[in-house]
This record gives sequence, C-alpha cells and structure tokens, in this order.
Amino acid sequence: MKLMIIIAHDTDSENVVQELVQNDFRVTRMASTGGFLRRGNSTLLVGLEDEQVQPVTDLIKGACRQENAENQYRATVFVVDMPYYTKI
Repeated sequence: MKLMIIIAHDTDSENVVQELVQNDFRVTRMASTGGFLRRGNSTLLVGLEDEQVQPVTDLIKGACRQENAENQYRATVFVVDMPYYTKI
C-alpha cells in the first residue's frame, strides 16, 4: 500500500477530488496554506495500491489547470509507503 499526499491549488482541488471519486478512489481533503505567495491549497490524502500510483498521477495532471508562470506547478505529490491501514 501507498499513501499519496497531493497538494493542489484551491482552484483545482475540487476537480481533482471529483476525478478521484469518479474513478473509485477515496480521498480526504484538508485545507492548507503554503508556498512562496502563501496561496490557499488543499492537501489530499489517498490510500492506494502500488500499481495505482501512475494512473492516479495521470488523473491529477488532467484535473489541474496548466500554470503559465515560471516556477508554478499544478500540484505537488508525495508517495510514501504505508505499512498499515485499517478502517474503524
């Protein structure tokens, strides 16, 4: 299992969440702030299998609008091993 941590602009987060849910991924959204300009972001948490990492990355790329400014990114994605996972 993997835990994908996605930091997306607030303007893109709803599109990303909708794409994930429509493709049967469960997602938790948390409001966050950061970056050079202190703009609003959403941090999304998604638990998934190893082979799902690339398809989800592709979904994120498609759901975020393209940035035109230099050093501006659509999203930042971290993927970490998740040795234990349960629903209570």
